[in-house]
Formats: sequence, structure tokens, C-alpha cells
Amino acid sequence: MFTLSLGDHARLRPLEPWQAPEFLAHIDRARASVDPWIPWATFSTDLDSATATLRRYADRLAADTGGIYGIWLDGTLVGGVMFTRFDSASGVCEIGCWLESAGEGRGLVTRACRLLIGWAFQERGMSRVEWWAAAGNTRSIDVARRLGMTRDGVLRQHSSYRGVRRDIEVWSVLSEEWPPPGEVPVSGVQAELDRLMAVFVGAFTNTGDRRPDLGVIRDVFIPQGRIIANVGDEPVIYDLDAFIEPRQKMLTDGTLTEFSEWEVTERTEIFGSIAHRFSAYRKSGFHNGRWFEGSGHKTTQFVRTPSGWKMSSLAWDDAPSTVAE
Repeated sequence: MFTLSLGDHARLRPLEPWQAPEFLAHIDRARASVDPWIPWATFSTDLDSATATLRRYADRLAADTGGIYGIWLDGTLVGGVMFTRFDSASGVCEIGCWLESAGEGRGLVTRACRLLIGWAFQERGMSRVEWWAAAGNTRSIDVARRLGMTRDGVLRQHSSYRGVRRDIEVWSVLSEEWPPPGEVPVSGVQAELDRLMAVFVGAFTNTGDRRPDLGVIRDVFIPQGRIIANVGDEPVIYDLDAFIEPRQKMLTDGTLTEFSEWEVTERTEIFGSIAHRFSAYRKSGFHNGRWFEGSGHKTTQFVRTPSGWKMSSLAWDDAPSTVAE
């Protein structure tokens, strides 16, 4: 079973019939906000009906006509996205979403929908992805806007909820419109942010015959960028020149030799034109002839500029280093 990261400690993966107890508990928490807009929430009121809901989507997935995928935040199911219709013959599909309050305000649904839309266009060759929302469902309509969709029109009194007829807004995005102008697919953005971090970390390396070149830091940062060291009682805030110059000197005058630093783990969160990366790193080398090893954490912010993605700020916190006797 696949699992995709949505950042922010969230994961997207298939929601299957065997998960009905977890699904029902989630729907019970979300019912007040979900029930007016998602028809199947009305009918998922006990374990049997919740299982039946998930089984219908499993049958659609097997028939290549739909599918349902849950969003887990810190290990708890908080919402999901689905292909309510998927017609590969016509090249048209429809996606939808739902979310309980614990998952709101993080952009999880928008990120999950982008993954579904990108897959539909790029992997399955779909021509049109639709989004249907009740006219009063402002949150759903806001997601359609964030996804770059166009409002095609209104189906007047199309559906009934508890005996009241409701208008349905139809939004869509076409394959030639995806991704929206200026937006790189999430996978492409991740690769670019990986590259920027690799350039930054690699600038300090002076192992073997490699000469460090901290000047490249200016290439990966916006000119107004800030780098912050959390040391002692007060953080030290550098502009680029103040950060680069003393470190270039230490790495070339014999103070710091055979030095390298590398990421151990990272978590990157991307939303529109901004991104954040939280990294754990290790480092080692000789300082004034004594071998040391160290580790720590970095938090890095990125922004998309007319010339591409750049770092805007970076802060780090070192753990105590181990020095060889």
C-alpha cells in the first residue's frame, strides 16, 4: 500500500474497507461539518454502513471508475480526497474532499488534491478534472480556486439535501492548464529544494583537495536573506556577507580542515510559493588540529522568486560536539 507525504506530519494513503472502524470514528468527529456536504457521511452511521461506504469505493477502484484516499495527521485519520467519478474513456473525472476540524488550516486537502490531479493528467492522460460543490459550501469552492480551477457554471436545484433543493457549482481544470502558470509540480519543487540545500551544505566541504566556496551561498539565497545561529543566551543574526566572510577564512586558513557536513533526515513542506524544511545534520573535521564530530538541526524557509526558488532564511542549533582526546 502506497503512502505519500503531505508534509506537516501528514500522509495520504488508500482508505480501505478493513479500516471502517477508524473511518467511522473519524466521521463521528467530523459529522457536524461534513454531513451537509458529503452525501455518504449521512449514511455512514454504524460499522456496517461505514464498511459499505468504503466497499463501494473499493469496487470503483477495482473497476477503474473511482477511489478514496485518507489523510492521516500524526497517525490519526482527519479527512481525505476521492475520485467520485473516473471515466478513462471520456478523459473526464471528478474529485472531492472532506476534512474534520483537527486537520483544518494546514493546506492538507489542497496538497492532496494536487497529487490526485497531477496523477490523473500525467499518468492516466485525463483531459478534464471536475469539482462539484454545493453553492453554499464556501470552503470547498475556495479549494477549487486554490487549485487554479475555472467556474464553468451552476446546475440549478440539482441536488436535494433533507428535502431542500440545492444549486451545484461546477468547476474544472483542463490538462493544458495544469499545473497553473508559475507553479512547478510538487515533485519538481522538492527536487529543486533538495538541490538548493545540497549546494548550501556542500559549500563548506574542504575534505581532500576540495576547496570550499561559500560564495555560492549568495546564489541560493535571496539578497536580503538571513542566517541565524541559536547559540548562547541570544541568537546571532547574520546577513549573507557577515555569515560568509569569517567562515570562508576559517575553512581556508587551516583553522578548520577535512570538514564536511551532511543532512541525516529532512522534512519538507511545500505550499504554493513558499516552503519550509526541517533538517537534522551531522558534521566532522579537524578544528585547530583536533578531530571533532557534531550534530544539530536546521530550519530553512524558501520562497519562489521570478528567477526560481531561493532560500530566504536559515536558522540552526548545534548539539555539543564530541572532541577527540
